[in-house]
Amino acid sequence: MSTEPGGRLTHVDERGRARMVDVSSKPDTERRALAQAVVRVSAATAQAVEAGDAPKGDVLGVARIAGIQAAKRTAELIPLCHPLPLSFIGVDGAVDPEAGTITLRAEARTTGPTGVEMEALTAASVAALTVYDMIKGMERGAKIEEVILLEKAGGRSGQWQRGEGPGR
Repeated sequence: MSTEPGGRLTHVDERGRARMVDVSSKPDTERRALAQAVVRVSAATAQAVEAGDAPKGDVLGVARIAGIQAAKRTAELIPLCHPLPLSFIGVDGAVDPEAGTITLRAEARTTGPTGVEMEALTAASVAALTVYDMIKGMERGAKIEEVILLEKAGGRSGQWQRGEGPGR
């Protein structure tokens, strides 16, 4: 849980109710976040997605657009998130038929007083859900195995990468 100087929790008011944090006094800085989601599928499904032969069409293309749209709507979906003017959102997918994985990576960037981790995570999550929707007719047993933040940069806490420091 985040705290202000003096140990006060940032996301609750004096009565203990959830609230949006006031970021009006924070300086605008460049912010960037990279998130990833992994969908586990059979080798046959992965091969069909990689070849563009899925019954619903271009799985990765549709997932990419869905992730971009989702990032732009994060503040509508996550109650205490600030609406951010995104300067960039990109979603890419990679298929590994041998491993049976479809990996979606989302990068979000802005210049502002608060970070873009939730936008990157939302983009990766919705891209993974879209992959599931696009392949469910081929494979109902597909699993979204993870949604993780890989790295973030900017703001008071600076640079963080998975595998470094707390929260690895």
